Amino acid sequence: MASIARNHVLTADEGFSLDELETTADILIPDDPMKRVIGQDEAVKLARVAAKQRRHLLLVGPPGTGKSMIAQALSLHLPAVTEEIRIVHNPENPERPLVEVRRRDEVVAEESRMAGAEGDLIDPKEAPINVAERLGYKCVHCGTYSSPTERMCPKCARPKMVAQGNTAGNPFGDLFSGIFEVTLAQMGGRDRVTTTRNQFGKEEVVVYERAGEMIRVLDQKALEKRREMEKESPRKVLVPITRSPFVLSTGASETELLGDVRHDPYGGHPQLGTQPYDRVVAGSIHEAHQGVLFIDELPQLGHLQRFILTAMQEKRFPISGRNPQSAGASVKVDNVPCDFIFVGACNIQDLPHILSPLRSRITGGGYEVLVETTMADNDANRAKLAQFVAQEISIDKRIPPATSEAVRVIVEEARRRAKALDNQDKALTLRLRELGGLIRSSGDIAVTEDSKLIEADHVKRAIKIARTIEEQIKERYGSYTAGVGTDMSAAQKESSPYHYWNVHEGDDVQGYQ
Repeated sequence: MASIARNHVLTADEGFSLDELETTADILIPDDPMKRVIGQDEAVKLARVAAKQRRHLLLVGPPGTGKSMIAQALSLHLPAVTEEIRIVHNPENPERPLVEVRRRDEVVAEESRMAGAEGDLIDPKEAPINVAERLGYKCVHCGTYSSPTERMCPKCARPKMVAQGNTAGNPFGDLFSGIFEVTLAQMGGRDRVTTTRNQFGKEEVVVYERAGEMIRVLDQKALEKRREMEKESPRKVLVPITRSPFVLSTGASETELLGDVRHDPYGGHPQLGTQPYDRVVAGSIHEAHQGVLFIDELPQLGHLQRFILTAMQEKRFPISGRNPQSAGASVKVDNVPCDFIFVGACNIQDLPHILSPLRSRITGGGYEVLVETTMADNDANRAKLAQFVAQEISIDKRIPPATSEAVRVIVEEARRRAKALDNQDKALTLRLRELGGLIRSSGDIAVTEDSKLIEADHVKRAIKIARTIEEQIKERYGSYTAGVGTDMSAAQKESSPYHYWNVHEGDDVQGYQ
């Protein structure tokens, strides 16, 4: 069987038995992120529909069953974003900046236009000598080239610039010349020099500008493009065209979720402060435009769920300053796009804490899914579980492949957990986060022992290490409450009987007297 595993790659889609497997390195990990989700066939099916039809999802089930993974996989099945959101200065009312939405082709064309307005970068030695001197790159005394930030020549130790004008015949000429040299040296030369040049037999204006250690050259066309751009109102990119289609906003604050306007101590003064348009900050709902907004533990948002509902309905949501003590409180940007697919997740016991209107919006424009906690124990699903082991090893990148025997032990542990946690016979658990922890613990043991593979013995030892603290307490003390009792001092027991309210009959712990 080992020779079979070496001669071809195993895939869970085609199916294979564990007898065919030599190590998890033989298993092909799917490129499709949806196929990496194990045992959640119904949820994956609806996630594909949601990606194609732009529907919302509510995933309900215990932690570690793949809800986050489904949301991420959904986002990767969406088409590339096509719109960039910008905030534009409003000269008539600066505290009411405008919104500008640009398509991808417009963004590309503008980038090309801006590139033309930026001119060309050249080495200072390629520039005309007088230009290099006036910009502070070349020493007028010894001809040494150096950074314009160095005011004194590193070779001759004299000021790189000379005084402009004629001091001949002046009895104090030598003194003034020295003063002018030092002053110009402190200025470090000019930032920009305008001159002319002959280009293809035609004279044209050309501008040379400092650009760090290089010189930027702006010809006639570049200058014209720059003038055109300067006529446009200033703007900033709020949500760039190059962005992730997946935005995780679990536990976000109101500011993080809905956006804000930064404070400016100068109140947006034109000369001293920062203009209001430049202080606008996008919220998660805006960053998720044309993508997926994922919020795990949805009920934890509390009253903020209402804002999610409004954004889902209107597909636009204003950004305003949220601190009444801030200069941003008077700034508001209306109609900022936020057309996203919403994927929420929660545990079963938290369902009553989701706002009814929000659930109604999800069911009216999407699906609610109760995720699976177990799957049938058969060859096909054992192959999927083996693929999961290979995936976890690949993601971790610090642990070696697992042998077929090690995978069998993991499968057996998956059976045991399905029975213990969900009371399901002939089933495999889908609480895969904890199972992933077991795989990593096994790999850590293998690495510390310089083993090139995760063996069955490594997994068996990791099972004991990877137990929850509740399991360890129960094994040591017989019950959780007995463990709590032994962990308290006599003084605590006398002064705080509250800790014993949940003592069960038969426990070796004294309750209320």
